[in-house]
Amino acid sequence: MKSLALLLSTCLLAGCTASPQGVIPVDNFDLNRYLGTWHEIARLDHRFERGLSQVSATYSKRSDGGVDVLNRGLVSLTGKWKEAKGRAYFISDPTVARLKVTFFWPFYGGYNVIELDRENYAYALVCGPNKNYLWILARTRQLDEATLQSLIATANKLGFDTSQLIFVDQQE
Repeated sequence: MKSLALLLSTCLLAGCTASPQGVIPVDNFDLNRYLGTWHEIARLDHRFERGLSQVSATYSKRSDGGVDVLNRGLVSLTGKWKEAKGRAYFISDPTVARLKVTFFWPFYGGYNVIELDRENYAYALVCGPNKNYLWILARTRQLDEATLQSLIATANKLGFDTSQLIFVDQQE
């Protein structure tokens, strides 16, 4: 019975780090160029970011080859900052933008960069393990309308419900 529970737990945890069916993470990914701060332009709703504005994610390299993650957002109702610290690791080849991230070990979730400004690393489209998790990120607090619409169209074509996107207030 214990081995069955362990097997089931392992399968459930592994499923949380998968990329959604039909969604392929970018290749020729350069982690060093991706490190630093990204601002959340839009996201699909989920409880751990509900009510937050000025949301950002900062990534820095760990000595063990992983990535430290600091997610930060302003709680609109209280005016206080909320932070979540985590760590991420590549699932396989570090040139493929497919990582597993944890904010509460031993539970990991998928982090898949599925569209990326390859020239400047100025914007990214990121999803979780299924099509309920989607973020549009940029190095700046605003993204030009043409780029934003292009990323939304890409996400829509991949099967994400972009009609449910929340556009994050990035005003300081």
